[in-house]
Amino acid sequence: MSLTEQKSQNNDDAQSVHVKNPTQIFWLAMVFLIAVGAAMFFIDQNTNDLRTGKARLDNSEGVASRIQPVAQFTLNVVEGERPLKTGKEVYEATCTTCHATGVAGAPKFGDKAAWAPYIQTGYEAMLNVALTGKGAMPAKGGNTSLKDLEVERAMVYMANEAGAAFAEPGDADGEAKPADKAEAPAADKTTSTAVAAAPAAGGIPAATAEQLATGKGLYDASCFVCHASGVAGAPKFGDKEAWAPYIETGLDAMLQIAISGKGAMPPRGTAMNASDDDLRAAILYMVEQVR
Repeated sequence: MSLTEQKSQNNDDAQSVHVKNPTQIFWLAMVFLIAVGAAMFFIDQNTNDLRTGKARLDNSEGVASRIQPVAQFTLNVVEGERPLKTGKEVYEATCTTCHATGVAGAPKFGDKAAWAPYIQTGYEAMLNVALTGKGAMPAKGGNTSLKDLEVERAMVYMANEAGAAFAEPGDADGEAKPADKAEAPAADKTTSTAVAAAPAAGGIPAATAEQLATGKGLYDASCFVCHASGVAGAPKFGDKEAWAPYIETGLDAMLQIAISGKGAMPPRGTAMNASDDDLRAAILYMVEQVR
């Protein structure tokens, strides 16, 4: 082989090597770039999750379902174990708002003269007022979370501090009853029945127990907006003088005003879904408070 032919062959071999190496380098570079890109994407996703407060594991339904029963059980235990308050505790937490100073006509705590008329009505009558409310006093003094027995204890506590001699109410089973309820005259236990049987002024008949319950519900839901404070000339709840002129017109006339409205009072007192019987019950309930 001549020198010229040998040089030509060496050049071909070198060129072949140069052609193969760039191809390999290209594919290796592509694989490297893909690997780096995937790694950066994964890191970026996790960084965003941490930055925005996303915790995929914590937000999973599986974790929530495992935690939920524990939380529910804890709440149920706390509610079930709540001890009943004493009369003094209920008074200090709820009743003191009005009875400490005699707000809105409430008999002042420890005032024997103020409490005497209530004590004379008897234990049952006082308890009924404490549980269901009367005049400016809402049911259970406005604290509807109280158990009936807790309200009864508070009533006994305040009455005894004003000269009564009621026995402490029994436990939650209700078996123990005040030993000296009998001290009140026997007629006191039928006071509410006697009042219910007598017609009010203006010939308005007394309300039945069912009407009183229905009327109170409608009053608490709608009528109180104006009648609780006497807004726009509405006869104030429990104000005998304010209600007297309306009572004199009779139940039918009062019902007609309630249905169609008058002056600032809109038809049905904004309780558009209330039936005529519901309105009649509300009137009877409010009249009952000023007998």
